[in-house]
Amino acid sequence: MTTHRVSAVLAAVHAPPQVETEGVAASALFGSLSLRPFQIVEALGAKDGEVFALFVAGKGRLDTALANRVGDIVTDWAVKNGATHYTHWFHPLTGVPAEKHDAFLSRTSAAPNAPIEKLPGALLLQSEPDASSFPSGGLRATHTARGYCVWDPSSALFIRDDGGARTLCMPATYVSWRGHALDSKAPLLRAMDAVSRELSAYINVVNNNTACGAIAGTLGLEQEYFVVDKGLAALRPDLLATGRTLLGASPPRGQQLEDHYFAVLPARVQAFIADAEQQLLRLGVPVKTQHGEVAPAQYETAPIFEGINIAVDHNVLTMEILRRAADAHGLVCLFHEKPFAGVNGSGKHNNWSVTTAEGINLLEPGLEPHNNIPFLATLAVVFTAMDTHNDLVRAGIASAGNEHRLGANEAPPAILSVYLGTALDRVVSGIAGGETRTFEAMADIRVASGLFAKPDLTDRNRTTPFAFTGNKFEFRAVGASENCGWPMTLLNAAVADAARTLRARIEAMGGDRTAAVLEVVRDVFQKTARVRFEGNNYSPEWLAEAARRGLGNHVTTPAALAVLGDPARTAFLGELGVLSAEEIHARHEILLEKYAKQLQIEAQALAEIAGTQVASAALQQLNRLGSARASLGGLAGGKRLDAQLDQLGGAYDALSGAIENLNTVSADVGFDPEAVAERLRPAMAAVRAAADALELLVGDDLWPLPKYRELLFVGI
Repeated sequence: MTTHRVSAVLAAVHAPPQVETEGVAASALFGSLSLRPFQIVEALGAKDGEVFALFVAGKGRLDTALANRVGDIVTDWAVKNGATHYTHWFHPLTGVPAEKHDAFLSRTSAAPNAPIEKLPGALLLQSEPDASSFPSGGLRATHTARGYCVWDPSSALFIRDDGGARTLCMPATYVSWRGHALDSKAPLLRAMDAVSRELSAYINVVNNNTACGAIAGTLGLEQEYFVVDKGLAALRPDLLATGRTLLGASPPRGQQLEDHYFAVLPARVQAFIADAEQQLLRLGVPVKTQHGEVAPAQYETAPIFEGINIAVDHNVLTMEILRRAADAHGLVCLFHEKPFAGVNGSGKHNNWSVTTAEGINLLEPGLEPHNNIPFLATLAVVFTAMDTHNDLVRAGIASAGNEHRLGANEAPPAILSVYLGTALDRVVSGIAGGETRTFEAMADIRVASGLFAKPDLTDRNRTTPFAFTGNKFEFRAVGASENCGWPMTLLNAAVADAARTLRARIEAMGGDRTAAVLEVVRDVFQKTARVRFEGNNYSPEWLAEAARRGLGNHVTTPAALAVLGDPARTAFLGELGVLSAEEIHARHEILLEKYAKQLQIEAQALAEIAGTQVASAALQQLNRLGSARASLGGLAGGKRLDAQLDQLGGAYDALSGAIENLNTVSADVGFDPEAVAERLRPAMAAVRAAADALELLVGDDLWPLPKYRELLFVGI
C-alpha cells in the first residue's frame, strides 16, 4: 500500500477507545446545561410566570419590564454555568444551523459605567444577524438584506461547550424585514398552529361538539449515520468534499452476513457514542436508544418523543454533537444518505402522532379500534392528506442524497403509500366495503411453556415509506442529512388541510352527527384506497400497480420538486397561513439550486480524483506490467501478461474517455437542475464504473485511496 494509506490504516488499527465519560445516571445529567420554559416560569413567580407561560403557548406577548426580568433570569443562569457569550441559534435555508455570538458584557448606566453581564429582554426576544449571505430564493437582495432572529420560547435554551468556551444558545426563527420566513422553523411553527387549529375543530365536530383542547403533534426522530476513522477519511477527497465516496469497488464482505445489525458496539464506537450521549443529556436532549444498523460502520440513535419543533431542534443538535464527539475520538460521522455503494444508506425515521391537550393520542387504536370513532376519523384525515397532497409530501424529502437511497434495497421507493398492517387493514377495508364494523384481536404468541409474546396490531413493513406502527405513523423516507423542519411542515400542513376539508363535509350533512362522521369516514376509506398498500413496496409489481393507481414515482429531485411550481396544488399552504406564494417560490428555487450545486461539486471532485490519483495508479500498474512483459520476452507467461495489459489498457482508456465526457457534460449543463439530473449523473456513473474496475486491476500497493474494506472495517 502507499505510504500514507499504510500509516492511516496502522493508526486506525491501533487507535484505543477514548473513555472520558462519567458513570452518572442519565436522569442526574439530564438538562444540567439547558433552561426549560417551566424553570423560567418557576423563577418568575405566580403572576409573571402565568403571563410567560401564555407567551410560550403563543397566547400573548411580553412587555418590556417582564422581558427584562426574563433576560435577567437567563443571564444569571447562563453566567453561573460558565457562559460568556449568547447567540440566537437558527436554521437558515442552507440546511445547517447558524449563529452569531455576542458577549454578555455590558455597562451600567450609572458612573463610572462599570462592566456587567446582561442580556436585555429586547435582545433575548429578537436580534438582527443580517440576512445578506443566506439563500433567499429572491425574497431579498443585498441592498434589502435586513433579517431578524425571533426567539422560540417553547424550545429550551442550552449552553454549548466548544473547546472550553461556553455559549448560551437561544433557539430562534429567522425572518426577513418584510416578514418572509427565511428558515425551516417559522413555517414549521405555522404548520403546527394550523394542525392545532384545524384538527381540534375537526375532533370537536367528530365528538359532537364536545370541547377538545388544542392538539399538538409529537415526533420521535431516529437518526442513522456512519462512522469512519478520521485518518482514513482524510485520504478520501470525496468524503471531505461531499460526505460520500464517489468511487470505490465493493469489498468481498459487506453486509451479506447480516451480522452488524444490533451487534455489540466496538469499544471505540461505544466510547464515542457514550460521550455524545452524555453531552446531549446535559443539553436536555432525551436520547434513549443506540444500536448497530444493517451496514458495517452504520449506527442509529433515537430519543424519547417530544413536541415537533423541539424534536427538530434536538435532532439538529444531535447531529452537531455527534460530529464533534466523533472528531474528538478520531472518527468522522457521516450523515449522507448513501456514503457507500453496495450497502445500506441512512435515513431519518420521523415517528409522527397527534395528541390532545388532555393527553389523548388520537392515533391510539385502543382495544376496540373499530368502535373508536376519533381514531377512525383521524385515520381518515391522514389518508386524505396523503392522497390529496401525495406529491407535495414527496417534495419534502427530495434531495441529491436521497436520490441514491430511495428505491434501493434498504429504503422505501419514491412512491408514497400508507401501510396499516393486516389487523387494521381488515377494519378499514371492511368499513370501506359497507360491512358491519368488526375487529379480530391478535392472539398471544406461544413461545414455549409459560412464555408468551403479545403481538402488536401491525407488523413492521420496512419497505413502506409511511407505516402505522402501533399509535403513530413512521415516515421512513426522510433522508438522514436533512433538517426535518421542511418535511414536517408539509406533512402537518397537509393534515391540517385534510381536517379542514372533512370537517366542512360533516358540518354540511346535518342530521345525526355520529352517522354523518361514519359516512364521511367510509367514503374516505373507499376513495383513498389507492394510497394504501399492504405488500412489498420493493417489488416490480408494486411499481406497475402504483402507476395504474395514478401515484407519482418521481425518482429525481427536480421532478419531485415540480409540484412547488404549481400554484393550484400549493394554494392551501397560503390559506392555512403556513407559506405564502413568494415563500413557496423561494424554496423551490433554493432547493433546485442546492441540488445542482451539490451535483456539480461531486462531478468536479470525481473528475479530479479519477484524473489524478486513479489514473496515476493505473499508469504505474501499466508500467509495472510493461516492464515485466519485456523481461519475459517470448516465454509462455508473456501471453498472460499480454492479456492483462490489454485489459488494464482498456480500463484506463475507458476511464480517460469517461473523465473527458464528464468534464464536457459538466461545463455544458451548468446549474440547470433537469440537465444535471438527466446528463451529469449518468456521466458521473460512467467515471465511477471505470475507476472501480481499475481498483480491481491495480496492485494494492499502488492504490492511493483507502478502500471500502478499510473504511468500513478498520478501527471501528
